[in-house]
Amino acid sequence: MFTSFPEPITACVFGSSGGIGAAFVELLAADPAVQLVHAGARKPLDASAKIQPFTFDLTDEASIEAAAESISKLDLIIIATGMLHDDAVQPEKSFRAQSADAYARAFAINAIGPALIGKYFLPLLPRDRRAVFAALSARVSSVSDNRLGGWHAYRAAKAALNMILRNFAVELGRTHKDAVIAGLHPGTVATSLSEPFQRNVEPAKLFTPEFSATQMLSVLDRLTPAHSGNLFAWDGQRIDF
Repeated sequence: MFTSFPEPITACVFGSSGGIGAAFVELLAADPAVQLVHAGARKPLDASAKIQPFTFDLTDEASIEAAAESISKLDLIIIATGMLHDDAVQPEKSFRAQSADAYARAFAINAIGPALIGKYFLPLLPRDRRAVFAALSARVSSVSDNRLGGWHAYRAAKAALNMILRNFAVELGRTHKDAVIAGLHPGTVATSLSEPFQRNVEPAKLFTPEFSATQMLSVLDRLTPAHSGNLFAWDGQRIDF
């Protein structure tokens, strides 16, 4: 699958118990170019010859730091976490539905958590060869592309994530000349995150986790340091912030 990395590749996937995260882990473990996949989730997964599970909590900085201390080096880091809704938070249809709690929850999961992963895991990337750090963002995070409004907290949190990734790209580019930092839009994927909104999606545009993850890995394989700090869709299209 990967042709742009020097082999062998050591990868790390955060959110490996989710639909897209699990697909990333499965695809990476099946790639002969990948020697090891560190698979992070809130609860430990089953280990295998190429999959090494670890636990972490996006809202617990100490757990992220501890996870980083257990890993020596990485070539590829993928953050496949995200929250659009849960038992307490639903996407807002109007500005009247905004709440401080919804913003705090959306930012904690979609922006602050990935930022802290960067804090502790970017130092594990090599300086002398290709390295990739990617996180799932969303097309709705684009300010210039916003024509519908709504989903205030989620849009704002993912837009903040885009800025965090751009900051990482600028700073890491000074010391890691072959590094790529990227946001990824997976499309509309048949997972629990999109389940309440799938009825309005054309069947051809509702992707399986395996298809979306395969497409995004292909995109990552094609990106160069010149692309670093930007957001890309599952088909390779650059999405303006």
